[in-house]
Amino acid sequence: MAFAVIRVRGHRKINKDIEDTMCMLRLTRVNHCVIIPEDKTMKGMLQKAKDFITWGEVSEETLVKMIQSRGRLMGDKPIDDAYVGANSQFGSIEEFAKSVVKDETKYSELKDVKPLFRLHPPAKGYEAVKKDLKTHGSLGYRGDKINALIEKML
Repeated sequence: MAFAVIRVRGHRKINKDIEDTMCMLRLTRVNHCVIIPEDKTMKGMLQKAKDFITWGEVSEETLVKMIQSRGRLMGDKPIDDAYVGANSQFGSIEEFAKSVVKDETKYSELKDVKPLFRLHPPAKGYEAVKKDLKTHGSLGYRGDKINALIEKML
């Protein structure tokens, strides 16, 4: 499975190590989202930055919607099926998204793609940006509930 990771909190009062970790994850601004593979290294980075981000397993349908609506190429051009078919081994966005979700390929391997999604703030806002999910907040591991948050942010 691939994880969708969203930055929830900003730059104020943040430890340098955590800021460096989020830069390595390409989460430089609030409401930026990246798709990362599920492996030991990435899980360690997520645990280090857990007080500033939220993450969970992204579904294929949500990833397709996110690529179609918020995915961008260099020059701020949208991604379509014709581009994916011409610049990868996949014929459509759906096939590419299925491969990314199964960790067979990385989203950033598509030629000239921007490796992050700039999402809108969620409709009706975050629950609480200083609390984790267990205490009715927005931070930390969400599991499949990340898909509902992304839907609110598209």
